[in-house]
Amino acid sequence: MGHPRTELDETERRIAAVLTAAPRASWRTVADTLGLSERTVVRRATPLLHDGTLRPTAVRNPDRFPRLIPMALRIRCRPGRVRAIAAGLARRLDTVWIDVLGGGDEISTVLFLDGPRARTALLLRDLPATADVRSWDAYDLMKVFPAGFVWSAGLLSTEQFDSLTPFPHEPAAAPAIQPLDEALIDRLIVNARTGYGELAARLGTSASTVRRRLDQLTAGHMLRLACELDLRLLGVDTEALLWIATGPGSLDAVGQRLSRHPQVRFAAATTGAANLLVAVAAEDLGGLYAFLTGTVGAIDDIRGLEVTRILSTVKRTGLIRPPEA
Repeated sequence: MGHPRTELDETERRIAAVLTAAPRASWRTVADTLGLSERTVVRRATPLLHDGTLRPTAVRNPDRFPRLIPMALRIRCRPGRVRAIAAGLARRLDTVWIDVLGGGDEISTVLFLDGPRARTALLLRDLPATADVRSWDAYDLMKVFPAGFVWSAGLLSTEQFDSLTPFPHEPAAAPAIQPLDEALIDRLIVNARTGYGELAARLGTSASTVRRRLDQLTAGHMLRLACELDLRLLGVDTEALLWIATGPGSLDAVGQRLSRHPQVRFAAATTGAANLLVAVAAEDLGGLYAFLTGTVGAIDDIRGLEVTRILSTVKRTGLIRPPEA
């Protein structure tokens, strides 16, 4: 694998947007969506996958796996040690997102912890034992809104986006998880674009069985398929976390509404003084301002709002960000 790209041309950006919205889209589907030839799509996209610019992956939806305890942490550290602490957190298999925030002395991380004992060990043993961690706030994620699972940086038209992603819709009934499903998800985490035939060979089953189980897992919102990349390649230079307080009766409606906005990458209802955590991606500070005033400002029953800029990203969707070339 070579070094990820530091810039994309317009065609590459549009291909990346399609794969971000629909990580397993066939080359024919990508070509039809963008009005390109399939040969052009393959020729332009394949190098981006090989050099790690685009990294298709998957993550379990904690709402559908009762043993998982999803949690967000805001960790305040000595400024000179923030990167080392973030790197240590990134090595944990249960960390999903890790960002450095604010003035460079705070880390935000989302974890999917494997049961109550793991939660207790993190809060009462691991964090207190970490040198240069000054304090932290812990928020349990009561509900992760799945409409935020699909995103394209606003580079696709509404028609293109809707043809690739069927949201909003209610999930199908969750299938009973089988050992094959767990093994399949683990393979998709490594590469969400692995073909049905290769998955079948590695799992010792048939391609039709793999296709059927994957369709059931995605229809039931059991997992999120994603294609990670440096968002600056798509023209996103400003990311922020919004810690929003709403009235209890408004929480679900506000979370659902914001999770479907094109600029929102993640939305979850949380415990704590702020009961809604939203990750926003914007072209620049002006775009963030417009989102706050035009989108958040138009929602009734917003009782409090804190905005924290993301300065740098260490891990996304369970993938450690590769070092810059």
